[in-house]
Amino acid sequence: MIIRSILAAAFLASSALAAPPLTTIQDVLYKADGTRFNGTVTISWTSFEAADSSAIATQSTAIKVVDGNLRVQLVPTTSSTPAVYYTAKYNSDGRVQFEETWSVPSSARPVRLRDVRVASSTAGAPAPETGGSGGPVTETDVVGLIADLGSRPLKGPGYAAGRVAVVNPLGALESVFGSPSDCVRVDGSSGPCGGATASFVDGDTLSGIVDGSNPSFSLSSTPNPPASLAVYRNGMLQKAGLDYTVNGQSIQFLVASTPQPGDTLLASYRLTGNGSGGTGQLFPSPQALCGGTGAATNGADFASIGACTIPGGLLAAGDRVEIRFDLEHQGTAAGFTFKVLWGGTTVVQRDAAAEDALVSGRAEAAIGTGGAQWSQQSWGTLLPLGAGVVGSTDAYAGGITIDFQGKLAQAGDTLTLRGYTVVRLP
Repeated sequence: MIIRSILAAAFLASSALAAPPLTTIQDVLYKADGTRFNGTVTISWTSFEAADSSAIATQSTAIKVVDGNLRVQLVPTTSSTPAVYYTAKYNSDGRVQFEETWSVPSSARPVRLRDVRVASSTAGAPAPETGGSGGPVTETDVVGLIADLGSRPLKGPGYAAGRVAVVNPLGALESVFGSPSDCVRVDGSSGPCGGATASFVDGDTLSGIVDGSNPSFSLSSTPNPPASLAVYRNGMLQKAGLDYTVNGQSIQFLVASTPQPGDTLLASYRLTGNGSGGTGQLFPSPQALCGGTGAATNGADFASIGACTIPGGLLAAGDRVEIRFDLEHQGTAAGFTFKVLWGGTTVVQRDAAAEDALVSGRAEAAIGTGGAQWSQQSWGTLLPLGAGVVGSTDAYAGGITIDFQGKLAQAGDTLTLRGYTVVRLP
């Protein structure tokens, strides 16, 4: 009885110390350029039971590969329970170069990498990284996947490949349909781009003989509306009714304003009015609406020392107008006040000291459908920089006048408008 107990204990001890069978994987690794691979191979696996019922725990091991030589011994997995795979990550030059899956067979002789590599693990096998228990992975098994998929836009009934996408009222993606030359609007509708003809003619050269006696000239198109016509002679805006009359495409200058040899005649005008929706037109370059030198005043009441009248139909919502002016104060008896009016709105008004010999100012307007918004700044010899913003409701569709005014604190000095320019910006 004692001998039997000793033999049984010895058998159990030898069984406990016995290691599971191993398969040797041995090969030489090369790079694509023919040099040998140097680095490490990190091999990881999940828990499984070997063919001899040995319990293999989840773990990983790193094998150094020197001069291309790879040698490692692993428990076979082709007959394991459950069927599992090894994941081998090749590290070199400080980063993971590539990754592959191994299925190790039972073999008493060394096997090569080609004998253990598999394209991918089967659907019934657990992924080495997740340690799954087999079977396909459903959407609900992935944390947050359902919510992420729900936040993505879906294809609507009108979705088609090769078209511009638009979001329908239900939040789904549909396609915009129309001709290849159509434009897509912000509401997802499509239609022809622009109009059949240009909406604005800029820098049109008047046809006719400039000889000092010929008053008749013609435009390349008919202005629509006629009040949108702006005629420039040597860069100076001419006034309809005072310098010329228009009838369709024909321009008739008055005798006192007959163009002289060497004069340059240009015109700008609209062809389709202000366009739909009240949006302004775009211009290729800035246009000087008027400018020049002004007059002088030495009175104690406000007096106009320069003015610019913009004809009706020339401005539209979306345009920008810039005003620049320069004043000179002669004398030191007292200070002075200057202001710029846009119709009935005071855009800028400042009081300057007697020592302010020179003053400059700038103002810029954004033309809207119901008026304009002005920003302005001015400064002088001693006058500090001042800036401000003001709104205007003055109607401009029928024309508007920009008036430069000034007055002296007391008589004796002189205030002169040395120069001003009114420009429409593109």
